[in-house]
Amino acid sequence: MQGARPLSACAGTSSCPSASSPSISPGADALPESLRRVQQIVHQPILFQELDITNEAALQELFSKHRFSAVMHFAGLKAVGESVQKPLEYYRVNLTGTIRLLETMKAHGVRNIVFSSSATVYGDPKYLPLDENHPVGGCTNPYGKSKYFIEEMIRDLCKAERDWNAVLLRYFNPIGAHESGMIGEDPQGIPNNLMPYVAQVAVGRREFLSVFGNDYKTDDGTGVRDYIHVVDLAKGHIAALKKLKENCGCKIYNLGTGTGYSVLQMVQAMEKASGREIKYKITGRREGDVASCYANPALAERELGWKAAFGLDKMCEDLWRWQLQNPTGFSKN
Repeated sequence: MQGARPLSACAGTSSCPSASSPSISPGADALPESLRRVQQIVHQPILFQELDITNEAALQELFSKHRFSAVMHFAGLKAVGESVQKPLEYYRVNLTGTIRLLETMKAHGVRNIVFSSSATVYGDPKYLPLDENHPVGGCTNPYGKSKYFIEEMIRDLCKAERDWNAVLLRYFNPIGAHESGMIGEDPQGIPNNLMPYVAQVAVGRREFLSVFGNDYKTDDGTGVRDYIHVVDLAKGHIAALKKLKENCGCKIYNLGTGTGYSVLQMVQAMEKASGREIKYKITGRREGDVASCYANPALAERELGWKAAFGLDKMCEDLWRWQLQNPTGFSKN
C-alpha cells in the first residue's frame, strides 16, 4: 500500500472525512463551502473531483489518473423514510453505484475497501445490545436492504478472490459536529434525521419537531437509538484503514457507544445544550422504524483498538455550536 492513497467516495454528507486523499461526490449535499472549510481546518489543499458513482466511464477515468491503496465508500442515498417512498431510486443508486465502483477497483488492481454500512441491516432486533453475530437481512426498509445487499456483495467478492480485504462498518446514529463549529451536517431541504431537525427547531428555522410515535415498548414510548459523535465515527475509519494493512480478509464491526437514548431524551439533551425550549408534537409511527436499536461495540474495541470517546453532552454541545454559528447551514443567506 506504500506510495498510494486512500480514496473517499462520498455522497449526501457535508463532512466527508478525507484530509489528503482524492474524493468523489455525486451528491448535491456535499457543498463546495464545506470542502473549503475542511481545507481551512487541516491547513492543506484536498484533491477533489465530483462525479456520479453510477457513471462507469467517469470512475474508470478517475482511477486511471490516480493510484489508490484503498477506497472508503460512503456514496449512497441514506434516508429510511425516503427509501420507503422511493425504493427503486435507492436500489439504483446504492446497488448499481457499488457494483460500478467494485468493478472499477478490480480493473485497476485496488483490492482494499472500507464500506459505510448501517445498523439497519439487523432489522427489528431479536435481542439487545446488537452484536455482529445478530442475524441480518430482516431489514424493515429499502435503505437497510440496500446496505445488506452491498455487504453480501463484498463478502462474496472476498470469498471468491482472496486478495481482497474489506472492513464493513455498521454505523449506528452519527450526530454532532467538528468542535470548531466550522463544519457539520447541513441537510438540503427538510432533514431526514432526528438531530439536525431538533437543532433547526432550537435555532428557530423550524417551528416544532414531529415525533413519530410514542407507543413503542420503551421507557417513554418513543424510539430508542444509539447515537455516536461524528468525530468518533471518523476515527473508526482510520482504525479500519489500519486493519486493511493486515490483509484481514472481510471483517465486520459495529460503530456505536452501546447506550440507547429515546427521542424525548435527545430533545431534552439538546434543550440542555442550547438553553432553549424545543417544541414537539406526537404523530403516528413512521413506516420502516423499529422501537429500539443500540450496539454492543466490544468487537471493534478488541480488534480495531477503537472505542467511542464522546458522550451525549459533547455530541449535543458540538452540534449546537455548529448550528448557532451557521443558522442557515453553509448558505450565507
